[in-house]
Amino acid sequence: MFAGFTDASTQVDGIHLHAIRGGAGPALLLLHGHPQTHAIWHKVAPRLAQDFTVIAADLRGYGDSGKPQGAPDHSNYSKRRMAEDQVALMRAHGFEQFAVIAHDRGGRVAARMALDHPQAVTKLVTLDVAPTLAMYEQTSFAFARAYWHWFFLVRPAPFPETLINADPDLYLKQTIGARSAGLAPFTEAAYAEYLRCLSDPATAHGICEDYRASVTIDLEHDRESLAEARKIDCEFLALWGAQGVIEQCFEPLVEWRRWATRVSGEALPCGHYIPEEAPELLLDRVLPFLHS
Repeated sequence: MFAGFTDASTQVDGIHLHAIRGGAGPALLLLHGHPQTHAIWHKVAPRLAQDFTVIAADLRGYGDSGKPQGAPDHSNYSKRRMAEDQVALMRAHGFEQFAVIAHDRGGRVAARMALDHPQAVTKLVTLDVAPTLAMYEQTSFAFARAYWHWFFLVRPAPFPETLINADPDLYLKQTIGARSAGLAPFTEAAYAEYLRCLSDPATAHGICEDYRASVTIDLEHDRESLAEARKIDCEFLALWGAQGVIEQCFEPLVEWRRWATRVSGEALPCGHYIPEEAPELLLDRVLPFLHS
């Protein structure tokens, strides 16, 4: 799926971070969401690599990256910790500064990265995500019904892990296949990759710890940042799917403007999985933004 890309994996604080690298030019980091891997970028990464040095990584807990046992306070899966992973990965490749395109969970990591490491992130693009704090504080029936996994995955171990590991294929179909576009956006090769990684029993724990952190320590970090009036100050493009839950339940630009000084964006005519549902539309929006 990534012709011309090479392995770019590294070790960060004893955790293996899996990544691939391709292209040349300014650095661009790609971060995926739940319950996927770097494979979500296979339709856009080759074009991006014509203009940039592209590094597509698996977040800790996902894909072929390390999946440590969660700490009691879930801090080793906080978005702060996961952002530090990615900054270290980029530095290992010689990049002190880089742009980021991040989908879903990766968008939460990238937003925290831009807050905590403003000297590193030059431009930020988030895909179909609103701030975590806003989404939990504004939970409605429609949101809870659509994003049921937000409330399932945070239950104490080993309950959700056990159910996911009982039938990873069913879980995958009930998450990525239950959105507005069904399974149509996913190629056979990409789906097989997602299922391969989810079939590792450790992945279920990593995913659950990611979400457990988001409902605990991540909210603490977010509230602290708001209280300190810290904001994302790089150029920030927020894109989301017009057929998705973010559009239906939230006002993404209103919410992101609480967190960022220079954010713009729009809804695209697709659902949640923008890089796979609407790759050409995504490229049409992000390439001018990254080059400006």
